[in-house]
Amino acid sequence: MLGLQVLWMLALLVCGSTAFATQRALLVGVSELVNQPQALWLQAPRNDVMLMRDALLKQGFTAPDIAVLADGVPGAALPESQAIHEALARLLAQSASGDFVLLYFSGHGTRLRDVAKRYQEPDGLSENFLARDVRGTLGADAALSGDLRDVDFDAWIQAFLAKNVFVASVFDTCSANSMTRGTGDAPATAEGPADDEVRWRGLRTTQLAGGASTARSLSPPATGEVVPRARYVALFASESHQITPELRLPRKARSARPQGLLTWAVVESLARKPATWRDLFDGVLALYPPVIDELAQRFPTRELPSPVAEGNLDAPLFANSGAPASTRPVWGAQRSGDSLAVKAGLLDGLAPQQEVRVLATLDDGTVRRAPAAIAQIKLGGAWLAVPAALKDLPGSAFWSVTPVAEPAATALRVRADKPLPAGLSLDYPAAIRLADDPASADVRWTDLGPAGHRLEALAPVFGTAASTVVVPDVVALRRRLQALAQLKWLAQLQAHARGGQLDGFDAALEVWSADRLLRSVPVAEAASVLPALRAGERVRLNVRNTSGRSLDLVITGIDARGALQAVYPDGAGETNRFKRGTPEQPAVKRFDLPWLDAAGEARLLVMAVPAAPHSAPRLFGVATAAQADVSEVRVRGGQPPAAGGERKVFAALLRRSAAAPDGGARP
Repeated sequence: MLGLQVLWMLALLVCGSTAFATQRALLVGVSELVNQPQALWLQAPRNDVMLMRDALLKQGFTAPDIAVLADGVPGAALPESQAIHEALARLLAQSASGDFVLLYFSGHGTRLRDVAKRYQEPDGLSENFLARDVRGTLGADAALSGDLRDVDFDAWIQAFLAKNVFVASVFDTCSANSMTRGTGDAPATAEGPADDEVRWRGLRTTQLAGGASTARSLSPPATGEVVPRARYVALFASESHQITPELRLPRKARSARPQGLLTWAVVESLARKPATWRDLFDGVLALYPPVIDELAQRFPTRELPSPVAEGNLDAPLFANSGAPASTRPVWGAQRSGDSLAVKAGLLDGLAPQQEVRVLATLDDGTVRRAPAAIAQIKLGGAWLAVPAALKDLPGSAFWSVTPVAEPAATALRVRADKPLPAGLSLDYPAAIRLADDPASADVRWTDLGPAGHRLEALAPVFGTAASTVVVPDVVALRRRLQALAQLKWLAQLQAHARGGQLDGFDAALEVWSADRLLRSVPVAEAASVLPALRAGERVRLNVRNTSGRSLDLVITGIDARGALQAVYPDGAGETNRFKRGTPEQPAVKRFDLPWLDAAGEARLLVMAVPAAPHSAPRLFGVATAAQADVSEVRVRGGQPPAAGGERKVFAALLRRSAAAPDGGARP
């Protein structure tokens, strides 16, 4: 009997962190800004928090573990800034390793200039959520109280991550009316007839009043060392320069009441039983077009929102897991008759006649699948026939496509006399395979026994200055093969878009000495080789967007040691969406490239396309590091593409070639 008790106690110790893991949520809805004119108040946040609360209860959350701060909701605390910080502090104190936390905010947002931020965004502005007691000084960006800034939210999220808590956040709020920094009056907050009024979330700081600001009485915890965001997801109602509506939803339904568009879409998507955060977000994206099309006709001068998502979207929904359910990409598709248009093409790793799996999600969450093959393909899109087994599905089904395997053309073909080492793992579309025909091999691998492993680069894409390297062990061999596979894909990707230009987008290589800019050359004019550096000089990349549109941007490279270097997005919480800029207000960001300064052969790729509306972003198959411990995928919706034909694309793949410091050769 004693032995059984000991075993039972040991089982509790081993499994306790998962057996007692808890799902908790903090729901904040700010309808009334009590220190501001009632014309700026909202109607829907009180409805939003209750709709979200009911949806979470259906997802397995328990009522005691859902805290609600909202005005106009019986029994809820008022959503004032002090109360919100205190609720976050209580939630953090209650949370333990293995728990899951959802942070939900519905209300107004604004933006202001914050020079004290650790990470400066391309537009130099800070996004803020306005609590019920917000006060501000007219015309003074920095004089606000009763607001929660993006750096505050980042600090709270880091504190949860440090406790091994999976934290997901949903922000049904705007950041500002537009990129314009003028002091004139903003357009009306509410528009339309009283029985179908549309209110817009997002205020300029110049609209806020209420006297002198007061010091904050409670600050978020210190961030300390940045925690990798393997257990993090965030959904946003719009890009930072856009506004988002609240209106009666569902449209034309007798039961409709004012709701935030993102909140309603999230709850509707949850009804289809998504398995991952990506599934949830894809469902949200599919619900936006009819509502946005209606609003575009009613309010033609408004820039309407595109949803935003970032984080480990392939993680299981409402669970604490840093491991993605799958790293195989899933692309949305639109059915028209017996044809499917896929929102991905050559730039994403699809190939002509490639085998794919078609997925159709029904209203009740049932997913039906069938094999198919790509019939037509371009840079940014592909088309195929609806499989016969799925032709009878209703028009409300959500369609998507996922590849069965990596295209053979993108695989690194290895010539060897033995099986490849175990443990090779790459993100789609890069892959590593034994060469069927020695003449077609990209690289030759020879096992030298105790002396290590020799790799000989055979394909021209790897350069001619260095063609052979000896690595000491299997770990280094895996790393080198993975880098070569990524390099082959980068070269193919650049070849697809060779010579492409994007009006309003510029990328320039700058050579600096200390704080002095010595010279600059556009990346597109730098030919294929980066300039040699003198002693004390370093290379920086300057990216500038004046196109009037947001961009999907990826900057990545491979250093002289063969390691993949993610420049944009990086591991600090960025997304691959580069903010909108205009000639008057450009979005500009500089990137330090210390790994490019080192001796040896290195590559740098810059890819950019205009963002597509209401769709996952273009990641080009290179936005996550092949050698990363977690899959950290970052997604943003976008604005309408330019009319007519294939979307424009900017692509540049540059090579730095110099003698390695040890005098050895490198593939």
